[in-house]
Parts: sequence; structure tokens; C-alpha cells
Amino acid sequence: MNFKSLFIPLRANTFYFFILFLFICINFTACKTSESPTLAIINARIWTGDEAQPWAEAIAVKGETIIHVGSSEEVRKMLDDGTKLIDAKGQMLVPGFNDAHVHFIDGGFGLSSVSLRDAKTKQEFIDRIAAFVKTVPPGTWILNGDWDHTNWGGELPQASWIDSVSADHPVFVQRLDGHMGLANSAAMKLAKISASTADVEGGSIIRNKNRMPEGIFKDNAMGLIGQHISDPSHELKDRALEAAMKYVASNGVTSVQSMGGWQDLEVYRRAAKKGILNTRIYAVVPLSSWKKLKEEVEKSGKGDSWLKIGGLKGFVDGSLGSHTAAFKQPFSDTPTDSGFLVTPVKELYEQISAADKAGLQVMVHAIGDKAIEEQLNIFEIVEKDNGKRDRRFRIEHAQHIAPEDLSRFKTLNVIASMQPYHAIDDGKWAEKVIGPERIKTTYAFKSLLDNQAVLAFGSDWFVAPPTPTEGIYAAVTRRTLDDKNPEGWVPEQKMNVEQALKAYTYSSAYASFDENNKGILKKGYLADFVILDQNLFDIKAEAIRDVKVMKTFTGGKLVFERDEK
Repeated sequence: MNFKSLFIPLRANTFYFFILFLFICINFTACKTSESPTLAIINARIWTGDEAQPWAEAIAVKGETIIHVGSSEEVRKMLDDGTKLIDAKGQMLVPGFNDAHVHFIDGGFGLSSVSLRDAKTKQEFIDRIAAFVKTVPPGTWILNGDWDHTNWGGELPQASWIDSVSADHPVFVQRLDGHMGLANSAAMKLAKISASTADVEGGSIIRNKNRMPEGIFKDNAMGLIGQHISDPSHELKDRALEAAMKYVASNGVTSVQSMGGWQDLEVYRRAAKKGILNTRIYAVVPLSSWKKLKEEVEKSGKGDSWLKIGGLKGFVDGSLGSHTAAFKQPFSDTPTDSGFLVTPVKELYEQISAADKAGLQVMVHAIGDKAIEEQLNIFEIVEKDNGKRDRRFRIEHAQHIAPEDLSRFKTLNVIASMQPYHAIDDGKWAEKVIGPERIKTTYAFKSLLDNQAVLAFGSDWFVAPPTPTEGIYAAVTRRTLDDKNPEGWVPEQKMNVEQALKAYTYSSAYASFDENNKGILKKGYLADFVILDQNLFDIKAEAIRDVKVMKTFTGGKLVFERDEK
């Protein structure tokens, strides 16, 4: 027998088996490495927002994407030496909050401007402006402010209040709703405002008996002053964006839908180009500029997961606090006044129809019941004219809805983009303005849900704070800020915690056509999430506003961490 011939195939087979074994090991290691997370969080109480798997205790992330949601044991098996592991120690983890309505750059600027929101008296209002003007060079415009005249009984401020303390500075500080501003005499002089200044359609100027403007300009009339305000430098705008991103991250907000202009978009584009965006931004521009947006989209597309375009915002009316919201019946406290439309209905229809034909998303500010009815009518006509498609029309604010219009939101597939904090703020005084009957469907969260409408929640920052936990508190309790309604203002319109969470996450993502990559925590979705110090479902509703954001992650990156010392 030839033993040599026997060993040759044996050695060959051994070699082949070795190669096969080596190949399997290499591929096994490669597969393990490709599925190993860069970030993992275990021992959490996770509300996913995913109906197929509502709750979990661990999440694994690779890069910007979620690769697993499940048990801590499952995620532990996926770890390797390159994984950053965080033990949540039982704290709550939820999808990143998506603020469906902000004025982002204005909010950033407001962080460093004079603060008038909580000024309780006329003298405190004056004193705060007097103190602030000393901190900036002469000639600097004093802006923002966010004052609320209901804090001191309802008397509107006048230029004469502040002229003596601001002679060297033009002042134009806005009411907290952004629909009314106070200009001092220095600002009116720059704008060449006088008794002969013509009234403005869709706005109003408060005048004395000699027709001399007293300093208050409402809605479209605000442009008489605004057009003379010097434009901040690129550097200041970039700083405002940076401040805004840091602030919202500290409140658990990972995405915003910014209601601004083309200049704001340029700020966002500069940041995106540098790769320094920490907040995902849907940049919405004015409805009147629909042609320009159409061209931009055709030229460059709608953007990516960090910065996208495609939305347009218009206006029907003003605000309740400024008495410029459009109602069917007069205000209860001013029986000869029922507000007004800031944009003619024919003009709105033409712009919306054209924008819709261009495939752009339209969202329109409407607050009074007449304004909301008119806007729903326009949306209905446009859909009939242009045919059915997934257009996701939105009404921004939708504050005071006539009962007969509640069901039309679902019928017409119109999203109600609302801000629950406004309910507990306006609730201090709204009944005096519109009476006991109309408040029944004011901020009608529950009625809209009962009618199967989609609610997307936001803050309207700078008008209100971009704090989703306070917004959830407001929607769930409806306890007004003055604590005079402990059981809730119009309590039948309360919603539950899960409904409010969904409105701040999934539904807000849906409102910007982003529900397939964010808004819930699921494999393949963006790794945007927030760790809270308490479980919103386990505490009393009254305690929700005190819940703290501990960590905020956007795209798997830690963008905020609270100092626990």
C-alpha cells in the first residue's frame, strides 16, 4: 500500500478545511462588528411611541441610527469594546421632542434681549427697559421683550412711558404673541411716523385724539417700524442659532419646524455646511414666496434629515390678546370689534392653490373662529380644484374653533398644529374677551381627538417657552399659570399623557412628512431621544412641569447633559 498517496489528499483536505474555518471566523467577526452598537442605553423605562412595541428597557444605536430596541439582556449581547454604554438606572427615555412651531432665530435673539414677559406693573416694565438700555451702545435697537399688558390690568403701553429712559435707543418691543409692538419716539422718528401716516390694511395703529400714533402698532402695521430695523450681522445671527440650539436641547427638543424667512434659512444653511447643526430643522418660509421655494426645490431638492425645506406659512388673522383675531361675533369686552383678516381671502386662495400645484406644503396661521372657517373653506376648494393627494395642509394655532368646524379637520385631512402652553397662559383672561360659550371649544384638544384629527404640538417660541414637559403639563391639566383653575380651565378639553406625548413626537414628525424616520423609537429610525428624571406615566399630572431633562441625544450624539451635582 502506498501511504504517501494516502496522505496527499488528507493534507489537501486539512488545508481546505482550515481555509473554510478561517473564512467563517472572519465573516462571523465582521458580522458581529457591523451590528455592534456605538451607543447603548440599558435599564431604562422606554416609551417608544411604536404601537407594535410600546415599551422597552434598552436601545442600541450605530452612528445616527437605531439598530435595536428591546431588553437590556438583548442589548448587552450586542456590545463590544467600542460601545459607549449608559445605565439609565430606571429613568424614562422617550423619542426626541419635535417642536412643530417655533420662530427659531428670533428665539435665539430673545435669549439675550430685554425680558418683559413677567413684568407685573407699568413701573416694572419701564424699569426693565431703563436697565437694559444701559448695557448696550447708544443707537442699538432694543427688540423682542415679549410683554403682556394683562399682567398689569390690560392698559396698553405707550411711547411716553419709556421715552425718558430710552432717548438714545430706538425701541420696538413686541407683545408676547408677536402681533403687537410698542415703539418709542426714537423708533417712530426713524420710521418717519406722524399723524399723517396712513392706516395699513390688515393692521392698526393706536392713535390719540389728534391722530398722533401713541406707539402701539398691530399686525401688518408693525411693518412700518420693522422695515427700518437694521439687519443683524451674520455673526450675530449665527450666535443666535447656536444659543437657540443649546436652549432647546436642554429641554429635550431634537427637531424644530421653524416659521421664518429666507434670511433664517441662510443661517441654517451656513451651519449645515459647517456640520454644526445639533437640531434638525424644517425651515418654513412665507407663503407669498412660493415661486422662489418652488425653484429652490426643483434646483436642489428638499434637503436631508438635518435641514429640509418645502413648507410655506401664511396668515389669515392676528391674535386674541391683540384683539386682531378674526371672529364671527364681536369680542365680549369690545362689542364693536370682532378683529380682522390680515390677508384677503382671494389672495390667500390664489397663493395656496399655486403653491399646492407646485407640490409644496401649506400651513396657515388662523386663530379666531371666522379665520379658521375661512381657511378650512380655502383648503376644501383647493383640494377639489387640484385633486386628491397627500398634501397635509395645516392650520397653525387653531385656537378658537366653532363647534361645527371640529369634524372638518379630519374630513379635509387638515393637521391642527397647536401650542398647549398658550391655553394655560391665555386661560387667565380669555373668557373676559370671548365669553363663556366660545371658550368651550378654545384649545379644543379633546374635541379634536374625538373627531379623529391629527394634533401636532409645539411651543410658538419666542411667544412661549420651548419646554415640551410644560406643554404636556398644560395639555393634561389645563391649570392656568395664575393657579386659579386647579381642576383645569375648560377641563373637558384635557387629554392624557400618552396623547400629549404622541402630539409632541410622532404626530409632529407626521406634520412635516418625517414619520418614516423619526418620532418613534424603532430599528432603522434616527437615534433622537431624551432621558427624563421621572416617568411621566407614574407621577401626578401636576408634577409633570417639574420633570427635568437629564440627557438629549440627536443622531446618537449627546447634545445636552444635565449637571447632576
